Amino acid sequence: MKRFVPRPPASLLPPALAVLVLMALLAGACAKPAAEVPPGDLMQLDELAAVITDSTAVQPILLHIGFEPLYRSGRIPGSRFVGPGNKPEGLAALKAALAEAPRDRAVVLYCGCCPWNDCPNVRPAYEVAKASGHPNVKLLYVTGNLERDWIQKGLPAAKGGD
Repeated sequence: MKRFVPRPPASLLPPALAVLVLMALLAGACAKPAAEVPPGDLMQLDELAAVITDSTAVQPILLHIGFEPLYRSGRIPGSRFVGPGNKPEGLAALKAALAEAPRDRAVVLYCGCCPWNDCPNVRPAYEVAKASGHPNVKLLYVTGNLERDWIQKGLPAAKGGD
């Protein structure tokens, strides 16, 4: 009589590949999640447009946390370029800008490089700004990109450097 030796199903991953898949899953589970932005910390485009066009309103500190070519090609007037929020040098410039910013004024961060859910800059910059202790930090909620959602709608825009 022949002895039955069970064999694993052919659909199982080879051991080396299984280890790699397991490592990838564990790395994803241990990765720090992106900062969730409470709805109260989001500023809508029309809300910011109303503030910056009102000469009697206290103007927020506007910090562009995106890429320099984007800033130079079309930006919100009165904003200051600090650099990409996904780069150490951009976050260092943001910290420096926040250190000298008056604490009694709102700080509005914006990028507008790409759709909100894909933007690499807003969440890291938001975390740094919130950790700075400024009491009123907002992220401008640009759903698509700054060109489409702000400039093409005829909202106030400037070009070039500071």
